[in-house]
Amino acid sequence: MPLDRIVVRGAREHNLKDVDVTIPRDKLVVITGISGSGKSSLAFDTIYAEGQRRYVESLSAYARQFLGQMEKPDVDHIEGLSPAISIDQKTGSRNPRSTVGTVTEIYDYLRLLFARVGRPHCPTCGKPISRQTVQQMADHILTLPPGSRVMLLAPVVKDRKGEHAQALEDARGAGFVRARVDGVVRSLDEEITLAKTKRHTIDVVVDRVILPAGDDTEARRALAGRLAESVEQSLTLGGGMLRVAEIPSEEGADTREDLVFSEALACPDDMTAFGEIEPRNFSFNSPHGACPSCTGLGLRMEVDPALVIPDRSKSIAQGAIAPWQRATTNGSWYFKILRGVLEAMGDGVDTPVAELPREILDVVLHGTREPVTITYVNHRGRRRSYQTEYEGVINNLARRHKETDSEWMRGEIERYMAAVPCPACNGKRLKPQSLSVLVDGRNIVAVTELSVSAAQAWAERLAADDSPLNERDRLIGAQIVKEIRNRLTFLVDVGLDYLTLDRAAATLAGGEAQRIRLATQIGSSLMGVLYVCDEPSIGLHPLDDARLIGTLKRLRNLGNTVLIVEHDEAMMRAADHI
Repeated sequence: MPLDRIVVRGAREHNLKDVDVTIPRDKLVVITGISGSGKSSLAFDTIYAEGQRRYVESLSAYARQFLGQMEKPDVDHIEGLSPAISIDQKTGSRNPRSTVGTVTEIYDYLRLLFARVGRPHCPTCGKPISRQTVQQMADHILTLPPGSRVMLLAPVVKDRKGEHAQALEDARGAGFVRARVDGVVRSLDEEITLAKTKRHTIDVVVDRVILPAGDDTEARRALAGRLAESVEQSLTLGGGMLRVAEIPSEEGADTREDLVFSEALACPDDMTAFGEIEPRNFSFNSPHGACPSCTGLGLRMEVDPALVIPDRSKSIAQGAIAPWQRATTNGSWYFKILRGVLEAMGDGVDTPVAELPREILDVVLHGTREPVTITYVNHRGRRRSYQTEYEGVINNLARRHKETDSEWMRGEIERYMAAVPCPACNGKRLKPQSLSVLVDGRNIVAVTELSVSAAQAWAERLAADDSPLNERDRLIGAQIVKEIRNRLTFLVDVGLDYLTLDRAAATLAGGEAQRIRLATQIGSSLMGVLYVCDEPSIGLHPLDDARLIGTLKRLRNLGNTVLIVEHDEAMMRAADHI
């Protein structure tokens, strides 16, 4: 069996007529010819199909049952085949969750980068959030100016209504003698009565200290141990939060703003909490990171008034409301309630929609809380009326779309709906906490909104000597940033530097999808594989041919055989064998 070539004998697939061919292995080989000469039949339907079939047959019977039986191509025999991968011009995934970033695995590395070196910020106020140890808090307090008089406070009530008698009693029972109530330090021995209807903030005074002079080493060492114990006690009582407040030298004197510390990732101002930051928190395919409103799609289906009333020259009696067209006959419930609504507002069902006042049309579409009088004639010919509520056409369709178990009905209603950006996440797909983790001042969505070339420049900035990352983060993120840079470079080399990483895979042209798969394969660094490509230069500007050829040669240099169906002259001149 030859180790340096692929030998095909007697290929008769489609319009091939007993073709014999020998192809060198580990080379860049181009198959060219006129249309209909059998290029694709040889490359894809014979060589690739047989390589794929043999690989599947090497798997266990259990694995093969999920892959199905593959037909043997019409060929006498093929020798020297490797496992084959086809990179053709079919369009990318139709999954609405697939993007350029996810297909190329760049987004996976970005998630890892943001989980390891990202800096969380409060999604409400935008302030940085950090986790600190007891020793770090004590050391920070010791950096305050010598002679400062401070008290360590444990927040037990934060801006809540009530009398909070139990919180005060618990503090008194635990042996504490002071508490700061609504900014005023008061003795717990006195009776403290709070207004039940007003918001209050209560901080228990755990300790009061005076910071010694900087040259008094002995006093500072003694205070450090005491501070560590008081900080730990404050954190236990305050649920992981600690406030350090300056004691004014005299009543009414100005003091510095409180220092706030937290041993958890939580905003000290509004108590917005962060869990442990993990890569899954940045995945819009995971409930841990996806926006709960749109489940990570970034879009929501909403009823479109333009689709509900496509022809405004018609009246409601003429069927202007498309989803109710068959229901707005004289005897239907929908017609009766619409007539009651319009008559109550001084109009009628025979008025063209275009001539209806805006406030009336808003009521027709969105409903009204006012009771509507419905008039009807019963089976005895008597005129009767009753009052009911009217929810509006749009609210009616939205409710039925949500409640129905019928796929047919859901599909019918979706004819009058359009995809709009999710109002909760503004189309960003992720939870507010995930969007508040920043690297170099950008969240992960802001990075994916960059073009490939701009994202490459951003990654290069992270890896540069003057990187915005500190030394620790650079050490942690070095390998991750390297992988991101490599994959972005592969996309630039195949002429896709204009794409954005959040571009939906379903919107890519066939040539773009093919070159993305080509760049992904280079990133996988596989060896000993047969790659079969179908005109990868299609749709590419001639000036970018050199970069594409360089990419294919890099794939070859990894130890793979690259077989290309191609008409491009530059590609043929660069081939090792034609």
